[in-house]
Amino acid sequence: MPARLFLSSGDLVADRRYEFARDLQLKGDLAAAADLLEQAVELAPKFATAWFTLGEIRHKLGDRDAAVAAYRKARAADPEDRHGAGLRLMRLGAEAISSMPAGYVRTLFNQYAPRFEASLVGDLGYRGPALLFKAVRSVRAAARKPACFKRAIDLGCGTGLAAAAFGASVDSFIGIDLSPRMIEKARGTRLYAELEVDDLLQGLRRKPDASADLIVAADAMVYVAELAPVLAEAERVLAVGGLFAFTTETHDGEGVVIGEGLRYAHAAAHVRDAVAAAGLQLSRLEDLSARNEDNAPVPGLVVVADKA
Repeated sequence: MPARLFLSSGDLVADRRYEFARDLQLKGDLAAAADLLEQAVELAPKFATAWFTLGEIRHKLGDRDAAVAAYRKARAADPEDRHGAGLRLMRLGAEAISSMPAGYVRTLFNQYAPRFEASLVGDLGYRGPALLFKAVRSVRAAARKPACFKRAIDLGCGTGLAAAAFGASVDSFIGIDLSPRMIEKARGTRLYAELEVDDLLQGLRRKPDASADLIVAADAMVYVAELAPVLAEAERVLAVGGLFAFTTETHDGEGVVIGEGLRYAHAAAHVRDAVAAAGLQLSRLEDLSARNEDNAPVPGLVVVADKA
């Protein structure tokens, strides 16, 4: 994963106290670290990084209310919420599940871009694109159609792993990603006819009706709370007979939750309902894990929906 985000307070003394606090935090002396962070935010009340770190420590110390208060201060100090304090509040049950802050996602993947593939594929055993390609091929085979597509859209394209997996099966790929640095990496692959820096939902909204034969979203829907708007736009953008193939993390309960990895997990029934509500037909839904965490597969789904 990328290095920890640091946003300077603009006050040298406050920044130094934060650095000392981080050293103590890493050594396990959480109480002393919290004391130094309290001093830092007293000196610089809008020190978002210090507030966020204080929230983490208060949570680990078992003081939920203090953690919630600190995370709210962090978000107020940085309206883009580049640390993802809002996600921590959702995870703590202090706020309802809602959209992931765009500033957080953009910052995360801008930082992640230089070693994205090495970390995701090498460290986490990422296999989402290969699973999607296999699922799409199976759906096409069952329908007695070739797994070839003229126009495809890669949502959350990252560095281009999905486009590489589909290879010669697609004549022209459009890649959409919120991170400019990911788009730079994808451009170097020469796998895309077009690349766009955009939120995946907004990117779809800019596309004409019936303009794609295939839409893929490999490890992108884990950053989407509500599937329904994305599926509805996919239905509009797909030509008749087109497919939308995506992976998502899942859980045994109902609806949508924030997992330990601060990604959304969607229950299988929730996915089925969202696909049906969008007017798409569910062709495939398999319990398959696209990645590992702590050397164990993360529960996941591989989904293929078609515009009949």
